Formats: sequence, structure tokens, C-alpha cells
Amino acid sequence: MEGQSLLAELGRRLREARLRAGLTVGELADRARLSRRYVTEAEAGRANLSILKLAALAQALRAPLAQLVDLPLASKHVERIALVGLRGAGKSSVGRELALRLEVPFVELDAKVEELAGMPLGEIFSLQGEEHFHRLESEALESVLSSGERMVLATGGSIVASPANFERLRATCRTIWLSAKPEEHLQRVADQGDRRPMQGRPRALQELKELLARREPLYQRCEIEVETSGASVAEVVRAIEQRLAG
Repeated sequence: MEGQSLLAELGRRLREARLRAGLTVGELADRARLSRRYVTEAEAGRANLSILKLAALAQALRAPLAQLVDLPLASKHVERIALVGLRGAGKSSVGRELALRLEVPFVELDAKVEELAGMPLGEIFSLQGEEHFHRLESEALESVLSSGERMVLATGGSIVASPANFERLRATCRTIWLSAKPEEHLQRVADQGDRRPMQGRPRALQELKELLARREPLYQRCEIEVETSGASVAEVVRAIEQRLAG
């Protein structure tokens, strides 16, 4: 869906939800702590809504955020593809190759977060915490989405831990979960030369298994799942292309 069409659809849904709630434009604006003009422009499809303002409007309407933003699959642009999964899933290597095959840009969301923060991810988490990271992630995601309709986007492994960010991703992209066995996740990270997940942590594999078990129900909400264990990058890319075409 093109940008203007998307805004028009969001505006239509917003107006219908307001009418169902029996609210005037002014009443909705007051509840959401937004200006009346902003709500009017949003309903007309002329406001570039941020996820935070959409969340405020949804809360004011006592409506699920997904009701406003979770567009039907047919309305999603097939060339905006988001790869989701734990660290070591192969999102970067698969994403680069898939982008080359589709002749579209490749973007890493975590790199955009680091640009916004002016510091590495590890420092963001240690100095400012996970909540601040997800606020930066939301801002980075909106920036990426506004930059074009054609891309392959590699997301951070924890994007599913932010309901608002994950719903926004699902509403605007074809989401693909790159799944793998916990042992393979850990081995791939080690093969990349990063021993930090294992240093001083004898239960690293068990902790990874527990994390994957917690997140699996969320990852399963992606449109497509592609198993990557024992598969080469080329094989995974071919599997993705087949699933997208089907």
C-alpha cells in the first residue's frame, strides 16, 4: 500500500472507531492529549501518524491498537519484508542476499537505533535500559518505514518484546521468522567471533533455550516461518522466495 493510501485507511479506521465510541473530534483530542487540528488531519489522512500518537488515540478510544494498524495482508506491499528472530538466526546474511535477489535496499534496524543513540546497543541497554531502547527502536522503525516501500529489513531479536513496535512491523511489512535450534543460534554467534554470550555464563545454552521458549509464541505471529537449521544462506533465500510467491 502506498504511503498516502495507508494514511487514508488509517484515517478512515480512526473516524469509524471514534463514531462507534460516540465521541466528537474535540472529545477524542482531549482524551488523547492531542490538538483538535491533529485529530482532524489524522482522520482526513493528512497526518503522518507516529506509533506513539496512534497508541494514545487507541487508548482514548478504548480500542486495540491492532484495530487501527493491522491491515489485511492484501494491502501490504510485497516488497517490504522484515526478518525476525533471535540473534544468530541469520537475519543479516540472509537479508543481504535476499535484498540482492529482489534488487531492493537492505536495512538493519539495530544499526539505525545505534545511529539515533550515538552509542552501541550494549551501552544503550546498560546505561538507559530496555524501555529506552524500545523507544529508540520505535523512532528508528518509523524513519525506516517512511524512507520507502521497497526494502528488506533485519530487525533486532527483541522487537517482539515491544507489543507496539511488533504490531507496527506486522501492519506494514511481510514478516518472516527465521527459526533455528538453540544450539545453532549459539554456534553461529560464536562463529562470528563473538564470545560475549558465553563468557562467564556456564548456562548460556540453557538460558537461550528459555528465552526462545518465551518468545516462540510471539515469533509465531509472523506471516511466514522459515527453518534455517542445517541450511545454507542460498537455500534459506530460495525458501523465502518460494513462500513469498506462494
